[in-house]
Amino acid sequence: MAGLLLLCAASALLLVAVGAIPPPQEAARMARFVLHSCDWGALATLSAQEGLRGRPFANIFSLSDGPHGPFGGSGVPYLYLTDMEISVQDLEVNANASLTVSLAQTPYCRRHRYDPQNPLCAHVIFVGSIVKVNDSEAVLAKKALFSRHPEMESWPKDHNWFFAKFNITNIWVLDYFGGLKIVTPEEYYSVKP
Repeated sequence: MAGLLLLCAASALLLVAVGAIPPPQEAARMARFVLHSCDWGALATLSAQEGLRGRPFANIFSLSDGPHGPFGGSGVPYLYLTDMEISVQDLEVNANASLTVSLAQTPYCRRHRYDPQNPLCAHVIFVGSIVKVNDSEAVLAKKALFSRHPEMESWPKDHNWFFAKFNITNIWVLDYFGGLKIVTPEEYYSVKP
């Protein structure tokens, strides 16, 4: 009996360590889980560049909503940006953007042999705008980003890096068959990943 209890406890700890994903009926939790599990995303802007003006332009950015761990995520996607970056130049003209994050970048989809386009390899699409954070929130953003991306601390100071966040207005989750699920920002921020 003691051996069975020990086996059950070990199995429960393993599930926590592996980070069992939320069930498909909990779309808001899934959105929080996916963001917290990911270290980067595809940010799409409307280009302000000559020859591309007004066209969609996607780029990869490192991000973080807090240090790794089951209780480290705020749900706010923070970014470390410089005006020298082409997408940031787009954002200076029009701050609206979309951000896609996918469990395809984690071991989860590889372990289950899910193609990144398979709905079971969950991904989230956020729509909103990029805003610079104020000084007090910069402390949170710095901790969130540098805990996951320690290389950032050594990036050239003369590039005038700044902390920003993705201000979420709309959320779509694809984590199962049957199409996208809409999650409101209120639902999203009210759950834990």
